[in-house]
Amino acid sequence: MNFDYSDDQKFLKDEARKFLASHCGSDRVRVVLDDSAKAYDVDLWKAVGAQGWLGAAIPEEFGGLGLGHIELCAIAEELGRACAPIPFASTVYFVAEALMLYGSDTQKVRWLPRIAAGDAIGAFATSEGAGPVTASSIRTTVSGGKLTGENIPVTDGDVADLIVVLARDGLYLVEKGAGVAIEVLETLDPTRSAARLTFNGVPCEKLGSDDGIAAMQAVFDRAAVLLAFEQLGGADRCLEMAKGYALDRYAFGRQIGGYQAIKHKLADMYVKNELARSNAYYGAWALNAGAAELPLAAATARVAASDAYWFASKENIQTHGGMGFTWESDCHLYYRRSRQLALVAGSPAAWRERLVGQLEMRNAA
Repeated sequence: MNFDYSDDQKFLKDEARKFLASHCGSDRVRVVLDDSAKAYDVDLWKAVGAQGWLGAAIPEEFGGLGLGHIELCAIAEELGRACAPIPFASTVYFVAEALMLYGSDTQKVRWLPRIAAGDAIGAFATSEGAGPVTASSIRTTVSGGKLTGENIPVTDGDVADLIVVLARDGLYLVEKGAGVAIEVLETLDPTRSAARLTFNGVPCEKLGSDDGIAAMQAVFDRAAVLLAFEQLGGADRCLEMAKGYALDRYAFGRQIGGYQAIKHKLADMYVKNELARSNAYYGAWALNAGAAELPLAAATARVAASDAYWFASKENIQTHGGMGFTWESDCHLYYRRSRQLALVAGSPAAWRERLVGQLEMRNAA
């Protein structure tokens, strides 16, 4: 069994890194961070679409490249490393995956080519407020082909053209337009926008089965693996930043990297990142192979990656010392993103609970 990317996948990953280094430096991230009128980097979004990344896992018959999910994981890792301020995750990991899982041929033909080309942005609306989403907690309803309800927060909901909404009897497709009220929310990471969406009897189309919770979790399992790679890319970049600063910064006549306290920080970051990498690779295999182990692999990858990125982002700040807390330092960009990604598709606590449940089911089998 191969536990690493193939040569072709490594080439794709290297080219993605070069492209993002050229087109998505921290200065581009800060433009979105500093300008409240900008929800995302439009030029970068178009450039990424031109590269074909949006359709990496979408079949060729629907306008994608048909490469597979492992290639998409490689791209996700580099997007996380660059802290890219674009609605890639919402559109590709959630909406495109939901369409490929549950969409009718008509729905796929209409939307997947537009997603692959970068002509449509997606959002996945399942949360109606604080607390876990359960069958009894869902208040959004559909009657006569019209959807009514409210979702908060919806990542990239303010810029989405197509919204997948969880209602009492399943998932539904909603196009942004008349009947959809949008309130932009302030968040810890302004480079990934969020909104409150209120649906006042808007037209909708059914997507998939009547069991909305099961369908939502199936999409979450797939997205969790891809998010884990974004988190891994960000965690690796935090470790690189901390190591670079530890080697460049001198105190009392020696590099601060020579002090044991800093060595321990870097070593702990490295260990957590490598554990997250192993679990992410397991998840990538399960996702690409359509394996029955995907729910367990997704939960494992999600928990490990969330922990690694959070730890790396805060230890990176600590390694930088007083400089790390300043606006001019890039450390806070990754701290913000680590918190944002950890709460997409369920909190770390919810994923830990799912992991325990999956392990209990496996052991009881």
